[in-house]
Amino acid sequence: QVQLQESGPGLVKPSQTLSLTCTVSGGSITTNYYYWNWIRQPPGKGLEWMGAIAYIGSTYYSPSLKSRTSISRDTSKNQFTLPLSSVTPEDTAVYYCARALSISFSDRPQGYDYSCQGTQVTVSS
Repeated sequence: QVQLQESGPGLVKPSQTLSLTCTVSGGSITTNYYYWNWIRQPPGKGLEWMGAIAYIGSTYYSPSLKSRTSISRDTSKNQFTLPLSSVTPEDTAVYYCARALSISFSDRPQGYDYSCQGTQVTVSS
């Protein structure tokens, strides 16, 4: 059974960098052919895919967020991390990490099977 556990601050001040880490147990983040994703849901809005890191370490990003993030991983800890710089109140959301089974021709992961419970992050001074 794969489990994803997210950790990070619940409150971040505007202009700071938000950093979230997802620790995976029950499976390796380097196992073929999984994609490890960050997804968020702002209040009253739908899910927004932010980016992903593949089993081989390649990364994929939403065009709207690409300039503010660079997903990385620590294979020794079986973790992957999302930094999001220059946050504003519009970045307030519930953040999720999740595993996808494949990637589409448009470089968008698909076929999600596991996710964490989600972490509320509020951007406020």
